[in-house]
Amino acid sequence: MESTLATEVPKQQQLSPTRIMDTGMGFWASKVLLTAVNIGLFTRLGRGPASAEKLKTKLGLHERNLYDFLDALVAMGFLHRRGLKETAVYSNSPDADLYLDKNKATYIGSLLEMCNNRLYGFWNNLEDGLRGGKPQNEVKGGDKPFFEVLYSDEKRLREYIGAMGGFQMENFMTFAREFDFSAYNSFCDIGGAGGNLATQVAASHPHMECITFDLPVVSSIARENIERLDFTPRVKVVEGDFEDDEFPKADVIAMGLILHQLGTDAKRALIKKAYEALPEGGAFVVIENIIDDYRNTNTFGLLTSLNMLIETHQGYDFTANDFDQWARSAGFRRTTKMALTGPTSAVVAYK
Repeated sequence: MESTLATEVPKQQQLSPTRIMDTGMGFWASKVLLTAVNIGLFTRLGRGPASAEKLKTKLGLHERNLYDFLDALVAMGFLHRRGLKETAVYSNSPDADLYLDKNKATYIGSLLEMCNNRLYGFWNNLEDGLRGGKPQNEVKGGDKPFFEVLYSDEKRLREYIGAMGGFQMENFMTFAREFDFSAYNSFCDIGGAGGNLATQVAASHPHMECITFDLPVVSSIARENIERLDFTPRVKVVEGDFEDDEFPKADVIAMGLILHQLGTDAKRALIKKAYEALPEGGAFVVIENIIDDYRNTNTFGLLTSLNMLIETHQGYDFTANDFDQWARSAGFRRTTKMALTGPTSAVVAYK
């Protein structure tokens, strides 16, 4: 009988297909979570624990596979459960309760709603994007920029602005709290969307005069948010197009998730405009999912860059070293990197 010892792998080195399967079939788990957010499951449980029967009625679900759906969320760690099946009572896990209850200020589910309603289907065309280098979203097959199409639909625009604001809120809060504003008196967020970053800076630093700068159609949403948060006297909304118009003058100029939407030449052009709008000693802040310089640890940053392939004609994410080269060529004297939350960082260029 032929020996197989030569081909056997020592037990401690035995490989497993688990990681491959978990990643390859990851869309199953993703869609369960996205669906739970989209139907308001976590928001309903934010009001208190409930049985499967009550959740079925309140959320308009069918009884078939109801327990599978809810118990999958238990197994994934997003729900807690007492009892089993007919006797089960479900409640939110602590992180789901904090971040996925729409009635809480910490809600980040707007991004997941957009992922469910828009991005999920577009990512099915990733292979087409990799082969052709073209966007795979609403602009597929045309030459219009994504944001031109997006801004033509107010409902879709509001969903997008809400998604980006919710996703970045904790990063904005961390930046506003930890960046040293003591030497500065004015702040401007370029492409400020719903005004979230400017209001966070104003809240943390009463001495700062803050501006949020964006297109008129977006600025109306920012005004609503600023009025709702009672920041109208301290946060000014300025309308303009950051590609065509000069930036408002400020001691600190910021961009959140703006540069990664653009190609290299457009990135360089905006960095140069920021340099020209800043005083000597001023700071230019870019908040993005900065890819690590060796491009092998920040998985989310790399996936975000692939999302720019899906969403834009030329956009891509970048490393801190990339930003340093662009900033220095624009005239900035040095750059630093500041970790925020999760995969997100702020890279800062000083004039």
